[in-house]
Amino acid sequence: MDLDKTPAPAHEPYEPGEGCLTTAIRIPVRIVVLVLVVPVRMVWDLLAAGARALHRSVLRPLGRGIGLAFSWLYESLLAPVARVVVKALFVWPWVALWRYVVVPVARYGFVVPVVWLYEKVLTPICQGIGFVCSWLYETLLTPTGHVLGAGLTWLGKALFVWPWVALWRHVLVPVGYYGFVVPVVWLYESILTPIGHGIVWLLTGIAKGIAFAATGVWTALVWLVVTLLVTPLSWLHRTVLARVAREIAAAVGVAWRIAGQISRAVGRALKWLAWILVGQPLSWFYRTVCTPVGHVVRDYMWAPAKKTAVETGRAVRSTLRSAGETVRQARRDAWRALVGAPRPAEPVKAPVDGARTLGSTTTVPGAVPAPVISLRKQV
Repeated sequence: MDLDKTPAPAHEPYEPGEGCLTTAIRIPVRIVVLVLVVPVRMVWDLLAAGARALHRSVLRPLGRGIGLAFSWLYESLLAPVARVVVKALFVWPWVALWRYVVVPVARYGFVVPVVWLYEKVLTPICQGIGFVCSWLYETLLTPTGHVLGAGLTWLGKALFVWPWVALWRHVLVPVGYYGFVVPVVWLYESILTPIGHGIVWLLTGIAKGIAFAATGVWTALVWLVVTLLVTPLSWLHRTVLARVAREIAAAVGVAWRIAGQISRAVGRALKWLAWILVGQPLSWFYRTVCTPVGHVVRDYMWAPAKKTAVETGRAVRSTLRSAGETVRQARRDAWRALVGAPRPAEPVKAPVDGARTLGSTTTVPGAVPAPVISLRKQV
C-alpha cells in the first residue's frame, strides 16, 4: 500500500530492480515522518495565516502611517531647519568672513601696496638697470666675449678633448679588442659551449629519470587511494546513503503534502465551527433584530428629523436674508438722511440747428453740421 497516490516526480526516479526490502521500509518511514510533520505543518500554516492577517491589518497601515508621518516631518520641519542651520553654521560665517574681512584686508593690505610699489618704484628701477646692462653688453662685452670665447674654446679642446680622443681611438680600443674581446669569444665558443651542452644533456637525463620514477609512484598511490578509499565510499554512497536520502526526501515531501491537506481540512472544520457558533447567530441577529430596528429608526426618527432640520435651515436662511436686506435699506436711508438725496441727472439740451459733432451729444459753436439721417422710410 503506497500513501502517495500521485506518480513519482520526474526529478526523483527510483532505480530499477528495487527489492521488497526497500518497499517494506518505505511505508513505515513515511508513516513516522507523517506523524512528525503534521504538527509542524499545522503550526506553520497557523503562523503563516496569522502573519498574513497581522501584515494586512496592522503592519501595512502602521508602516504607511509612520512613512507619511516621517515624510511630513522631514519635508515640513527637518529639511527647512537643516537648511537654515547648515547655512547659518557653514555658509553665512564664511561668506561674511570672505566678503568683509579677507577681501578688504587682502586688497588694501597687500594688493594695492604691491601694485603701487611695482608701478612707481620697481618698474623705473628695472627699466634703468636694463638700459645700463644693454649699453654695457653692446659696447664692451660683445667684442671681448667673442675673442675670449674663441680662445677658451680652442684651449679647452687642446687640453681636455683631443688627447683623450686620441688615447681612446689609438690605444684603448685596439688593446681592449685584441687583448680581451677576441680571447673571451674564443673561450666561449671553443670551451664553454661544449661543456654547457654536456651539462644540459646530463641534467636532462637525470630529470627524465626522476620524472619517470615520480610518475610510477604517483600512479601506484592513485591506484591505492581509488581501490582502498574511493571505490568503497562510492559504493556506500550509491547503494546506501543515496537511497536512504532519497527515501527520506520523498517521505518528507509526501508527508508535507498530506500534512497540508490535513491542515487545510482542520482549518475548514474550524472555519465551519466558527460560522456555526458565532457567524450564523450574529447574521441571524443582524437580519432579525438590527435591520428592522435600523429601518424603524431611519423611517420614523431620522427622516422626520432630517426633514425638520432642512426646513429649519431654509427658514433661518430666509430670515437672515430678510434681515440683511432690512439692514442694507436702513443703512441707505441713514446715508441719505446724512448727506442728502443724490442730484438728479441734468436733461440734455437738444441742438437748435441740428448740428452736432461726430460722437458727441452736445452742440459745439462753429462746428460743421452733420447730416441728419432719418430712420423713416424715404418716400
